[in-house]
Amino acid sequence: MAQSQTDSTKNHWVLTFVCADKPGIVHAITGAILTAGGNITESKQYTSVDAQSGSARFFMRVQIEAAASLNEFETEITPVANQFGLDYKIDEVGRKMRTLILVSKSAHCLNDLLFSQRAGYLPIEVPAVFSNHSELNALAAFYSVPFESHSLSDEGSKLAFEHMLRDYIKSANIELIVLARFMQVLSAEFCAEFEGKIINIHHSFLPGFKGANPYAQAHARGVKLIGATAHFVTADLDEGPIIEQNVVRVNHSETKNELVRIGQDVESKTLAQAVRWFAEHRVLLDGERTIIFN
Repeated sequence: MAQSQTDSTKNHWVLTFVCADKPGIVHAITGAILTAGGNITESKQYTSVDAQSGSARFFMRVQIEAAASLNEFETEITPVANQFGLDYKIDEVGRKMRTLILVSKSAHCLNDLLFSQRAGYLPIEVPAVFSNHSELNALAAFYSVPFESHSLSDEGSKLAFEHMLRDYIKSANIELIVLARFMQVLSAEFCAEFEGKIINIHHSFLPGFKGANPYAQAHARGVKLIGATAHFVTADLDEGPIIEQNVVRVNHSETKNELVRIGQDVESKTLAQAVRWFAEHRVLLDGERTIIFN
């Protein structure tokens, strides 16, 4: 069906916000949207109650079609934000989020992210890939994405790398940092500075195996489940708020190489899903956990 001229001139905004739970929030927000000439196309909400204090926080994500510009729309939202203390964001639906990818030697997650963004499956734009090794230069070049490798051999080089990252993130307007099997630990200061903007992926075995050759350990123990966890990065290694998890059942017939293949596949899919939800403004932080409006 052909789109009408009126529809084609409409903007499509996504509004997300968090605030203390109070009566009248939804009524006030929908009233502001109506005043701005907007039509709600998607709406989800959740109230999180702290079991110890009894305090409640309200989370909401709304997509709106409106002829109003961003400034006009925000003019209607601001009084509501002031009244209820909303911590809010407004963005254009489908806008590509500027995303920096950090990698080491493993190619599977990087390949999946770059393919998906080029194919239009992920609403992200990748201006650069940074690594502590040079092995994935050719892969990035295949997707026409600039690639830089930096040796991180000692504490001084790691500090210099993070200093360079800070400058690049600000100058390139980076909104999301993805650790696509980046096998280096970021400093606590860096993690705190970009809290809620760094996503990592790691394997999840039952039972868990840490250190070198986790797939070899898993094969030797005859694991029955292989999984992956995508989470926000914090100063506590692999302990940040979880965004997405997946699990695949395996059995005794799989070789170690087959476990690696299965594991890499689930890692790629899990990371891509987490990145998609973040780029679509479907992930809201609630302390040490996340609210996902999928």
